[in-house]
Amino acid sequence: MSKSIEVNDLNVYYSDFLAVEGVSMNIAPRTVTAFIGPSGCGKSTFLRTLNRMHEVIPGATVQGSVLIDGEDLYGPGVDPVLVRRQVGMVFQRPNPFPTMSIKENVLAGVRLNNKRISTSDANDLVEKSLRGANLWNEVKDRLDKPGAGLSGGQQQRLCIARTIAVEPQVVLMDEPCSALDPISTFAIEELISELKNEFTIVIVTHNMQQASRVSDKTAFFNIAGTGKPGKLIEYADTATIFTSPKEQATEDYVSGRFG
Repeated sequence: MSKSIEVNDLNVYYSDFLAVEGVSMNIAPRTVTAFIGPSGCGKSTFLRTLNRMHEVIPGATVQGSVLIDGEDLYGPGVDPVLVRRQVGMVFQRPNPFPTMSIKENVLAGVRLNNKRISTSDANDLVEKSLRGANLWNEVKDRLDKPGAGLSGGQQQRLCIARTIAVEPQVVLMDEPCSALDPISTFAIEELISELKNEFTIVIVTHNMQQASRVSDKTAFFNIAGTGKPGKLIEYADTATIFTSPKEQATEDYVSGRFG
């Protein structure tokens, strides 16, 4: 299922404001790539261009190309809804549908895509997705209870189960652990390491230790000042970024001198 991502000279605008400038990178399938950098440097904005989620903001446009296995997400006639089926998103705060049961939360994306599914297939998919999110054993006896009744860490894993139930090729995660305690964070990190066997994972994080633990490659974004566009400063194997980066700004950031 996993697919490669190729980004070529991408500029992201909000109306006339250039938010992200000139980003190019290649992301291999079945890898974890971390985006790091100070707040406001465009890393979350860039992440959202990888499944066209930024377009929900009026006036948002892009120049350049984003290719998933060679197919341009911004090509003429491409349906952004279909793009988001291929490229799923897990957000900063857990957002299960509060009135839905755990089971219905997992199936929400599948039903939204108008897929007709038998009861037995639905049950199988719920179990497979919850197992894939390392949540099955904790909730298998209360699938009909509200998803909002779970702990924060469990809710985030439920959202991951909901994302992978529609069988995307890529999973984007925007600071998925920022609202979680250390034990729940560890559970999500363990899960990310398992998910990359099936999916291409891209994660935004402010946690340097997390980036070094979970990712294969790391991209450092920075901004020259307020009102300036965010730029990709350096992109390399994670070990290189954290031990021998080429750019002084990267070394200053990962060593805690700023940001």
